[in-house]
Amino acid sequence: MRTTKNKPLVRNKLRPYSAMVVDGLERAPSRAMLRAVGFTEQDFRKPQIGIASTWGMVTPCNMHIDKLAQQAAAGADSARGKAVIFNTITISDGISMGTEGMKYSLVSREVIADSIETVAGCEGFDGLVAIGGCDKNMPGCLIALARLNRPAVFVYGGTILPGRLGDRNLDIVSVFEAVGAQAGGTISQKELKAVESCAIPGPGSCGGMFTANTMASAIEALGMSLPGSSAQGAMSEDKARDCFKAGRAVMALIKKNFRPRDIMTKKAFQNAIAVVTALGGSTNAVLHLLAMAHAAGVKLSIDEFTRIGKQVPVLADLRPSGRYMMSELIAIGGIQPLMKELLDRGLLHGDCLTVTSRTLAQNLARIKPYSQGQDIVRPFDNPIKKTGHLVVLYGNLAPEGAVAKITGKEGVRFTGRARVFASEEEALRRILDGTVVKGDVIVIRYEGPRGGPGMREMLAPTSAVMGKGLGKDVALITDGRFSGGSHGFVVGHITPEAAQGGPLAIVKDDDRITIDAEQRRLDLEIPRAEMERRMQSWKPPRPRYARGVLAKYARQVSSASLGAITDA
Repeated sequence: MRTTKNKPLVRNKLRPYSAMVVDGLERAPSRAMLRAVGFTEQDFRKPQIGIASTWGMVTPCNMHIDKLAQQAAAGADSARGKAVIFNTITISDGISMGTEGMKYSLVSREVIADSIETVAGCEGFDGLVAIGGCDKNMPGCLIALARLNRPAVFVYGGTILPGRLGDRNLDIVSVFEAVGAQAGGTISQKELKAVESCAIPGPGSCGGMFTANTMASAIEALGMSLPGSSAQGAMSEDKARDCFKAGRAVMALIKKNFRPRDIMTKKAFQNAIAVVTALGGSTNAVLHLLAMAHAAGVKLSIDEFTRIGKQVPVLADLRPSGRYMMSELIAIGGIQPLMKELLDRGLLHGDCLTVTSRTLAQNLARIKPYSQGQDIVRPFDNPIKKTGHLVVLYGNLAPEGAVAKITGKEGVRFTGRARVFASEEEALRRILDGTVVKGDVIVIRYEGPRGGPGMREMLAPTSAVMGKGLGKDVALITDGRFSGGSHGFVVGHITPEAAQGGPLAIVKDDDRITIDAEQRRLDLEIPRAEMERRMQSWKPPRPRYARGVLAKYARQVSSASLGAITDA
């Protein structure tokens, strides 16, 4: 059967893909196999709905998703579909952070996307529900849904409850920062152990506006999850209902032949960027939204974040830079009242379609404002920052761009002397042992998508800096990236990366570096002739991996400025 843009030209209206697998005399072997996994005679005449679960016991972010997948399957079955649950991988950033294993983190986004595409394409599913928990699950799922372009809904697995120690709320970043505090002598080993023991109380994704909650919010704003999905507790009745409703919603989308690329338009991605900006979300949103747009056939540039950031202020006072947890945002109504205010001010495109089959404006029509007296989400006349915090920098250190997270609390300009490290581990040791001091610009290079490979997140070094009380006194720049939990004066995604001959490769200790968020510049303060001389004498390092998934990734991956995609 010939196809155009993944849409069959001749098809069973409700079963365009599964009909090819189970209909007709010659498909008897397929039906025989499916009977063994629970299909009845009636099921062969129903649309097949793949339920892509990212369940795994390797992380609390995903340990409950098997039960959520069952709810989504029940919803699809109740709407006269036939649900089929299947699994893909998850990894844990929080567990692997600061180790060699973290190099697999961004790679897992591609593995998740490839595996969902592979299963759905092979098995002939007519629609999909994808359920993600930890950071890379979400963009991985969306990349697959955009490639497949079959009716689909994404469900966020939900946020974790905060840990408690006395009267303090804790999360995973609390533990990373406590490591720095213990190294700096401000807390004891016993106090560190107490934080470690209390920070993670059960299932769910990280409790601040880190990457998981950032991407869940972006996907809701994009229109690919049901209203409210991004702001629900992992173990709540609301989340179970969200999954059940998602299963039913996919059946409605099938009947209307309404597909992800009908939703994932340029204007929808602009909506996602605006919401991420207002929430003060993770720098990883830049990387992931670029990759998701590429999968959807949408041309999106890093400069779109600059354009939108000039119009949209930072309003949410959420961790890591702010005071409040995601659970507290949920308690006041989640992100929908914020989205309604952005819409009313002309900062969202209300005509974008969503998985409800209605427009964003229609979904938000009856949403009420936040209650008086709350200070988690600020009013427009009293923002945390008048312009966006995701600042794209250019300059002689970043000819193709870099991404800074500038909330305003760090200041907007930093000049200091370079302290150069060839790996995250080396930098962390020198932060903890006191080598890094006030006035330094920590340079961590050869950690980009190819050079790492895998573009590790620098949460351990940034948390150590904050824990040692140096957050306003040192800066950190890298061709790697940052966890959504990172804060401080940090610049990542520097392109071209050092392993590709980017200027970061030729920085030396004690060189002066200037980061200027107002002028959007990242510059090495040496004469041009000296820079050219150094570049001519630079030699590329040998690849760190010769075979296996990291070697394959390093050969295929694009620049971070393009989203670190692998199917360019």
